[in-house]
Amino acid sequence: MKRWLLALALGAVAAAPLAAQQVEVRDCAGRMSPLGIVEPWEDYSRTYSNGKVRVALMDLLEPAGGPVYLMLLSPPYNEIGDRQCKTIGVDGIGFWNADFPTLDASYDPATGLRFTMAVELYDPQSGGGRAALLTATLNQATGAIDARLSR
Repeated sequence: MKRWLLALALGAVAAAPLAAQQVEVRDCAGRMSPLGIVEPWEDYSRTYSNGKVRVALMDLLEPAGGPVYLMLLSPPYNEIGDRQCKTIGVDGIGFWNADFPTLDASYDPATGLRFTMAVELYDPQSGGGRAALLTATLNQATGAIDARLSR
């Protein structure tokens, strides 16, 4: 029964138009751990801003329609010196797939550190992925992350 409900939910998520799909930035919690970082780590993790920002690709294996997340460790720092940890996914799950080698970063003092990367969203009609471009902008002073998808 649970698998049927998950398949139904994934079908509804994937059937929605790209513009209607909600990119979500969440605190790292629960299942998010270094165990999910795709290996080899040196190929699926990068640092920016003199090592203050780390971006890593996470593959949690489940749910099958969206196991892949982008993880960001970045300022601001908390009272004991830890960076914030955030994950980026879509509609309550991750991405079908992400092409980490396409990750590109640029900096604009007015908006912050901007990342772009090719991703795929689960498409139940084909049983595969649908291409999209993820853009995420990080304001290191406030910790705010704005993320969106485009074709």
